[in-house]
Amino acid sequence: QVQLVESGGGLVQAGGSLRLSCADSGRTFSNYNMGWFRQAPGKEREFVAAISWSGGNPYYADSVKGRFTISRDNANNTVYLQMDSLKPEDTAVYYCAASRILATLIFPYDYWGQGTQVTVSS
Repeated sequence: QVQLVESGGGLVQAGGSLRLSCADSGRTFSNYNMGWFRQAPGKEREFVAAISWSGGNPYYADSVKGRFTISRDNANNTVYLQMDSLKPEDTAVYYCAASRILATLIFPYDYWGQGTQVTVSS
């Protein structure tokens, strides 16, 4: 069973940085590919970044490429999202998710965290 808990969200000024963490309390974390998604008010949930079970093959949405970095630590059952050069349009609830398939779409992800709010002020 995968149980995901995000942390690290908050309020930051434009140009600043945040690092989100997503910890899994289960025992099968290293079997799953992991993704980060976000949902802004009034908008659909969208893909942000994904990483394979081994830590390779990172994928990024064009809107965050070059600013965000996804990584994972399988020894500590945690996936991270380092967010630099933040913009007001990055404001959203950020979710981590686990999937047997490395994907940029929502439907392959079977397990989701509760989300953490990121607010970027101008």
